[in-house]
Amino acid sequence: MSGHSKWSTIKRKKGEADAKRGKIFTKIGREIAVAVKEGGADPDTNTKLKDAIAKAKANNMPNDSITRSIKKAAGEGNTNNFEDIIYEGYGPNGVAVIVETLTDNRNRTAADMRHFFDKYGGNLGTSGCVMFMFEQKGVLIIENDGKTSEEKLIEDALIAGADDVEVHEEYFEVTTSPGEFSNATDVLEQAGYAFEHAQIQYVPQTQVKLTDENDLTQIVKLIDRLEDCDDVQAVWHNWEEEE
Repeated sequence: MSGHSKWSTIKRKKGEADAKRGKIFTKIGREIAVAVKEGGADPDTNTKLKDAIAKAKANNMPNDSITRSIKKAAGEGNTNNFEDIIYEGYGPNGVAVIVETLTDNRNRTAADMRHFFDKYGGNLGTSGCVMFMFEQKGVLIIENDGKTSEEKLIEDALIAGADDVEVHEEYFEVTTSPGEFSNATDVLEQAGYAFEHAQIQYVPQTQVKLTDENDLTQIVKLIDRLEDCDDVQAVWHNWEEEE
């Protein structure tokens, strides 16, 4: 997912994910494998794994595929040499971009990141150059299907440890601190809520609006190319996308 959690963006990404389901599942499977390697195969004691499972479910990854990924990672353990690396940079007109990657070859990934930013009107920056513009939050998106009680959801979310609930015409956005994300996800899931999106993400504190057509074309190409890269797990930015 990119940027903030606008419903139009989420639905568009869902449609793209349907078309690229194999690649999405491969990326999430890699994330699960790294989490298992770092903290074990029990999501009750491995928060990173629990968060990866929540992301997998929100992307409609079948339960048996999730289980296979966990068992495979637990069995192969030391053969997994992926590492988490975050890249930061600027897109057209100073749009701030954060790229989360899992890679087994940091030289290859760094070269790819530099190439993508340069090609589409931006530049790769140094660590910390844009991170201060974002706040890390747990974000849960629940479709407003007309059957969900707004008051009940707000009550359930706050009991689950959420910081805030925003009510929109088509969706509810539940935000948590990163530390409360797993618990809130569990509690709300057990209460019967289904998530359109469930992930700890970088939320921009302010957003940049683009009006130049070339800038708009370039930022879309940059984000799409980054997200299509096998090493990239997520892309976050502060471009204010249109509804």
